[in-house]
Amino acid sequence: MCGFVAVMAQQPGGPVPAPYTLQGMTDAIRHRGPDAEGHWRDDAAGIALGHRRLSILDLSEAGAQPMHSACGRFVIAFNGEIYNHPALRADLDHAGDAPDWRGQSDTETLLALVAARGLVDSLRACHGMFALALWDREARTLHLARDRMGEKPLYYGAIGGTWAAASELHGLRALPGCPTGTDPAAVAAYLARGYVPDGMSIHAGIAKLPPGRVLTLRAGTDPGTETSEDFVTLAARGMAAPAMADAAARSRNLEDVLHHAIQDQMIADVPLGCFLSGGIDSSLVAALMQTGRATPVETFSVGFTDARFDETPHAAAVARHLGTAHTEFRLDETEALDVIPDLARIYDEPFADSSQIPTALLCRAARKQVTVALTGDGADEVFGGYNRHILGPKLWRLLAPLPMALRRPLGRALAGLEGAAARHAALHRLAARARMPVTLLDKLGRLGELVAKADGMPDIYAHLTRGIMDPGAFMTAPPDHAVADLRLPAALERLTGTEWLMAQDSLGYLPGDILTKVDRAAMATSLETRAPFLDPQVIAAAWALPPEDRVARGRGKVALRTILERHLPAALIDRPKQGFAVPLDRWLREGLRDWAEGLLTRSDLLDRAGLNPQMIDEAWTGHLARRNNQGQKLWTVLMLLAWLDHDATAERPA
Repeated sequence: MCGFVAVMAQQPGGPVPAPYTLQGMTDAIRHRGPDAEGHWRDDAAGIALGHRRLSILDLSEAGAQPMHSACGRFVIAFNGEIYNHPALRADLDHAGDAPDWRGQSDTETLLALVAARGLVDSLRACHGMFALALWDREARTLHLARDRMGEKPLYYGAIGGTWAAASELHGLRALPGCPTGTDPAAVAAYLARGYVPDGMSIHAGIAKLPPGRVLTLRAGTDPGTETSEDFVTLAARGMAAPAMADAAARSRNLEDVLHHAIQDQMIADVPLGCFLSGGIDSSLVAALMQTGRATPVETFSVGFTDARFDETPHAAAVARHLGTAHTEFRLDETEALDVIPDLARIYDEPFADSSQIPTALLCRAARKQVTVALTGDGADEVFGGYNRHILGPKLWRLLAPLPMALRRPLGRALAGLEGAAARHAALHRLAARARMPVTLLDKLGRLGELVAKADGMPDIYAHLTRGIMDPGAFMTAPPDHAVADLRLPAALERLTGTEWLMAQDSLGYLPGDILTKVDRAAMATSLETRAPFLDPQVIAAAWALPPEDRVARGRGKVALRTILERHLPAALIDRPKQGFAVPLDRWLREGLRDWAEGLLTRSDLLDRAGLNPQMIDEAWTGHLARRNNQGQKLWTVLMLLAWLDHDATAERPA
């Protein structure tokens, strides 16, 4: 895992930044690669690349970057891992297309593959996570590319007469002329989703390259974009595959595909382990990692002293059964709150998924023992694991026949229950005894609004996922088009119900929220994370399953449960989905109150964000008075203000 920057003159003969500027750009992303750095430039061609290396495969100098192809035509700066690179290298050897290999790195394999077959075909053959900048010395073009699912970030934009790209915004901000203001459309999208989606960034003029895309830049011409392979391609391929009628055969086939992906992702020349929450996803990864191994796999979990938000007992029970070498990090509330001032630095854009707190703490702790950790990320999106995948279609079937005259008072009653839950802790204790999800009572207000207003599955999805339902109401000058519509690409437009919801999550929430959360938290401490559920063969196999293998009889991830039952007793599997929840509502009323109030009353920050002070004050006072729980809405605003405060004091080049 690494980080890189790339700068290319927009016009023929144009200059590129001086060496000390390029140095400043790579220094800004040092946390992504503390082991080594490299710079390469061709002033005559108007191109410069910089790289920071976290050494995972081939720790020798043969893996150093920027790396030149054996033929001399290509220079690459690469961030990520190509898990099937040994097989790709063997194919090149067999076809007679291999150079005289200098080392064992996947980057060298990719360069040889590009020289033999071209970039787009090479990326389609690669199973991995990556972002890259590839300079073609012959064609004088710079190619920027990102992996299928968006595991690795890539920002780009026109800055000071150049095209510039970097693994994080931190790298671009070190370039003179980088935009500093916020884009109102990005702010509105952030308020709605809790993250800035692909295709834009918090700064106008800078964007995140969408997953699966290749952007080609040539001096004096407009950029060109093409798709190498993305989620839509993989899902469509799975749906077109011949159906396997036998359920047992489908299960065994899926387990084989998963096991192969996990074994591929266990290749490393440094210590490797696995995050283990005790839930279905991470437990299955740990089980398949441990299968056939004589030595225990290192597993890690983090928990809190508040039992409602603590999954460590479940993780420990799974670890004992599997025989992993398990490490448990139990944190008191003070340790959790202490990380919050660091979040604006860790996340280079505003980011408001509050599970970023335990994620950051888990990554810090695990990095003390391993350099690589496998995760269960992606399983919920690919196999139907979110409560909305189960409840969304049911809700619409119930609501569609009801007249609005009946739905409105029902919605108000549900919202009133949230206020009661905010005032009476006993309701939370009753919910826990009933085995309800830990955050269910805190979402009754949103559910009430959904019941009263939703008109179709897009509305259901928006109500179940948005941080702030009407972001324009919180802005002093809302943009005309605040939030993109939810139409699926043509290849997936026939999807309905649960599969429609899963596709929406895979296209937006997964790269924008889940993968961003893990990448920034892990790379801030120089830890590489890998997500085997996002292997392209796993995704295609998942979408080849009939819907009932994913969601059936009120349960999600049916196929994964079936596989896991072959490795763990049912008693360790069958429990409500918890997730990485934190007691955010209470923290904002107690331990975080002074910090929150200090930000929410800063008129300079509210002005920069374009936020309406009256709306912010109403949400804050209502939350403190326990009229309702506004924790997630306030956290979304607070993470924007904290990021702006950090950005205002960050050192920038003259």
